Amino acid sequence: MTDHSPPTGPVAREEVTGRPHAHERENADAYGKVYDVAVIGAGVVGSAIARDLSGHDLSVVLLDARDDVGDGTSKANTAILHTGFDAKPGTLESRLVRRGYELLSGYAEETGIPVERTGALLVAWNQEELDALPGLRDKAVANGYEHCEPVTADEVYRQVPALGPGALGGLTVPDESIICTWTTTLALATDARARGATLLLGHRVEGVERGEGAGQVDGAERGAGATTLRTPHGPVTARWVVNAAGLGADVLDGLFGHERFTVTPRRGELLVYDKLARPLADRIVLPVPSSRGKGVLISPTIYGNVMLGPTAEDLTDRTDTGTSESGFDFLLDKGGRLMPTLLEEEVTASYAGLRAAIDHGDYLIEPSADQGYLLVGGIRSTGLTASLAIAEHVRGVLAEAGLKLEPRLDLPTPPHMPNLGEAFVRPYQDAALIAEDSAYGRVVCFCERVTEGEIRDAYLSPLPPAGLDGLRRRTRAMNGRCQGFYCGARVDALVATKGGTCPADKGGTCQEAAE
Repeated sequence: MTDHSPPTGPVAREEVTGRPHAHERENADAYGKVYDVAVIGAGVVGSAIARDLSGHDLSVVLLDARDDVGDGTSKANTAILHTGFDAKPGTLESRLVRRGYELLSGYAEETGIPVERTGALLVAWNQEELDALPGLRDKAVANGYEHCEPVTADEVYRQVPALGPGALGGLTVPDESIICTWTTTLALATDARARGATLLLGHRVEGVERGEGAGQVDGAERGAGATTLRTPHGPVTARWVVNAAGLGADVLDGLFGHERFTVTPRRGELLVYDKLARPLADRIVLPVPSSRGKGVLISPTIYGNVMLGPTAEDLTDRTDTGTSESGFDFLLDKGGRLMPTLLEEEVTASYAGLRAAIDHGDYLIEPSADQGYLLVGGIRSTGLTASLAIAEHVRGVLAEAGLKLEPRLDLPTPPHMPNLGEAFVRPYQDAALIAEDSAYGRVVCFCERVTEGEIRDAYLSPLPPAGLDGLRRRTRAMNGRCQGFYCGARVDALVATKGGTCPADKGGTCQEAAE
């Protein structure tokens, strides 16, 4: 029987006093055992898979090359919870996006992941696009979504008055939603670890050694009936390996001797506009999709901003997440035609993410049972919505390949995540919470209204941030208009002691620490 108990002990106190956090202490014991399943890639898909498998009598390890979960493709997702209305009917992607919408909607409600049901409006700007709308509605019906409705140009402008001139008509998608992609990945990884999964961050897989009979579910010594993953910190051995490595999935696939696909990093640049722009776009404005993707959209964000983008530029460098002058000019040109008044608002931030485009028209989820290996590749931007359904599908594929799956009856309660959504009550607005703990009444980041209590909580959480970027994703600190110019010193004062400098019970403040 596998021991699924998460590490115990005074984690919060150890974090404040600078001793290793619980998941860091796990690393010392990770190299001397044979796991049932190793999942490579702690993005939203890999974390969902690890969570699902940890709900069974299995020992699971989740590895990632980076120092934090969700630090790759997942963090730069456009953060739309898709209905799957425009997926290619009959594909695995179509089925999993539809199922994933249902599963993630329920999981978000259960864990406090913020979701806003904004709806979307597909806008046709020329006759060809207008003629394509009935076909898109038919496609939606074929995908099991029957709520799309065509609308006239007058109705388009009634719904989104700020649109530029020239719209000829539209198609409504009332159930499209916006979600916090950062909180989603963090919730899934936190849940996986609470269920007993081991998390190994900073563990890039550099080599693979396959033992005879990998994939067996009965006992096996290291190197016999198991695969050993070579990492800079030591070997990690498992009977089954799930490749959810995103941009690196084809490289890892090659280590297992396969040459079935190639990942092309596709850079998507976005502009994020100030919260004062939010009244201009209260729903997602979509273009008619093309073969290169969904095109440039205008969307409200869960944090109260408005987003314009993304671009779609194929690169060779898998690390190039820098923004470009050409991308900026392209978005301004598109934005000027789509919604001219948006360009009069302040740009809060610009950023870029890389999507794993592949030479295959569908999700690529294929087992190699003789190797104890499962590829989960070609997961596009819809992977956020489909994540839980992908995990469910992966479980079924592994079961068919011979992995014994015995559901557990002792699962812990899913985590309740801090709210980062602007449409819901935040700690600085919660008088009862502030009365219990005054740290929630001391605002550190005024642009985003982030309090001392939230930063402290981030460092006391089961998966604390590894750096400032991780703190941003957990609290929104320094993500606002000033980008940390005014609050940077106060945030640094907390970061220096990982949230322990000025908790409420010590009577100090971050302002005093900064001075």
